[in-house]
Amino acid sequence: MLTLYFAPGTCALASLIALEDSGLAFKAQKLNLAESEQQKPAYLAINPKGRVPALVTDRGVLTETPAILAYIAQTAPATKLAPIDDPFAFARVQAFNNYLCSTVHVNHAHGRRASRWADDPAAQAAMKAKVATTMAESFALIEATMLAGPWVEGEAYTVADPYLFIMEDWLDGDGVDIARFPKSAAHYAAMQDRPAVQRALARARA
Repeated sequence: MLTLYFAPGTCALASLIALEDSGLAFKAQKLNLAESEQQKPAYLAINPKGRVPALVTDRGVLTETPAILAYIAQTAPATKLAPIDDPFAFARVQAFNNYLCSTVHVNHAHGRRASRWADDPAAQAAMKAKVATTMAESFALIEATMLAGPWVEGEAYTVADPYLFIMEDWLDGDGVDIARFPKSAAHYAAMQDRPAVQRALARARA
């Protein structure tokens, strides 16, 4: 059985939603980041990066959200969580998820983890002050060129959608009003109505 290590409020919730969508048998193991549980030896033995998510499979451990989402989609092909039979279409989903991972998530992290990039308090403050701008710029690009609507890839719901949902959920805390981006706002509302999202959020709150 699959085991997903996750923490509330993190990008790992995208993988949890995808697992809820997939119908695959899995266990969800919640980590308490406030108590630095992700840095303790028991978890570092699973994921030496000391971050979430981590997905334990019968072949080993997978980390990094885009990789885990792709694995879930490919392991549950009947659910059609990604167009795995079409190399170009599947690459489009991967490209979107990698943009969220490499750019949008990093923008967000500058507001909460600035010490990863600088020790100087003034530099950290400057990074934090820039977050609302960089997040808004990223969502303007997503809105204009990436989010087809109603889902990322148009009519077909994919593993890109829960990942985008997590980034949308961060916007308010990053000082960005999602109403500035009507397609993203509609997507965020539609995601909240999905049973898999509701089940995942209930696990996170438990």
